[in-house]
Amino acid sequence: MLFPLAIDPLVSQLSSYFSRLPLLTAATEVDAPIVLTGVLLSLVVIYVASKLGGELSKRLDLPPVLGELIAGVVVGVSALHLLIFPEGSLQASDSVIMNILQRIDHLSPASLTGIFQSQSEAISILAELGVIVLLFEIGLESDLQQLKAVGAQAVTVACVGVAAPFVAGTGGLMWLFHVPAIPAIFAGAALTATSIGITAKVLSELGQLKSTEGQIIVGAAVIDDVLGILVLAVVASLAKTGTIDIVNVVYLIISATVFLIGSILLGSFFNQSFVAIVQKLQTRGNIVIPALAFAFFMAFLANAIHLEAILGAFAAGLVLDETDQRKELDEQVKPIADLLVPIFFVTVAAKADLTVFNPMVPENIPGLTIAAFLVAVAIVGKVITGWVVFGQPGINRLAIGIGMIPRGEVGLVFAGIGLASGALDKPLAAAMIIMVILTTFLAPPFLRFAFGTAESE
Repeated sequence: MLFPLAIDPLVSQLSSYFSRLPLLTAATEVDAPIVLTGVLLSLVVIYVASKLGGELSKRLDLPPVLGELIAGVVVGVSALHLLIFPEGSLQASDSVIMNILQRIDHLSPASLTGIFQSQSEAISILAELGVIVLLFEIGLESDLQQLKAVGAQAVTVACVGVAAPFVAGTGGLMWLFHVPAIPAIFAGAALTATSIGITAKVLSELGQLKSTEGQIIVGAAVIDDVLGILVLAVVASLAKTGTIDIVNVVYLIISATVFLIGSILLGSFFNQSFVAIVQKLQTRGNIVIPALAFAFFMAFLANAIHLEAILGAFAAGLVLDETDQRKELDEQVKPIADLLVPIFFVTVAAKADLTVFNPMVPENIPGLTIAAFLVAVAIVGKVITGWVVFGQPGINRLAIGIGMIPRGEVGLVFAGIGLASGALDKPLAAAMIIMVILTTFLAPPFLRFAFGTAESE
């Protein structure tokens, strides 16, 4: 782990996806230059794929992020095997890039395996930085005052968006498919998450991020992340011991509340300190470097108290949004986001194995049947949240509901942890992966349609 924590090792890993990466020690020091070669070649694949996918999607009048996700699937484990990771049964020999390195440097199987692991970890860390920068950028583009104005609506949307799919998913799996309680609870918990990164990126591309609907969606997605941490801690404890660690759950609730509210309340102090530092600096990067240092520090604090690092980055963006240098800072952050964010989206999609869709494989049939149920619950359970918004006449309720649909990397984390803990069998895990893929891919065009329909009325 990057920051070892003095709590139960499993809960420590589950509390934050972004703290699960080990240090880059799989390869030997002699192999370090070859690891760098693999990382550079992987980045070439990521950037070319993301740009081609984004441009094609843009020409089809679809959100570019959808093209980046599809490009990730094409270069990933489902198709070309250009960008794969040592998860499940994947080996270094399955990677096209590793085979290229093997031919160039005549590596031994042991060296190739170490290089594959280290190269994959390096790309994963860059992806983690990408989503942190993305959420910092989204925070800068959000309006703290407007978020406060829709706070009650966002809380309502988030609570319904967590409770409805969890209850329907868990109950349906137990009653309709006779799934045991713990696996059903695990799958139901995976339905609660909302991928704020994907939704916020689409909202930004549509120019709807600062709309009332966009602010409700972003606010609810942030709260969803907090609630998701609690749910993940509970189901992980249940899967491991059969009992729930109430003390840990209470701790997470208190720490999340204090962190989020405290960041906002101390916003004025942070702003004044930031402005004072910027005014004293005279060298290049006098605005963006202090800002990123603050964002990373807030992400570190969130991670250190077992919250998501992205929540800290988002809070940092919200705080600095109130400064006079916000517009200039926003422009300086964009090139950094352009370099790192595509790594995140392509990597998430590259890890999704679409071979679980193949109905010709008998082992996939149970998973496909359960997947159809999970997808229906995942969509309906979030879409209905638009109709619980109060005090907002004329609001685009359909857009709010659709904006809460994508599960993205959060859902994949649930599936991965469930498999690792032994709580899920392969059909149920495959069904969860299908649910994550479909909700992630369907949300961007549906969100575009929802806002487009409202504009044409």
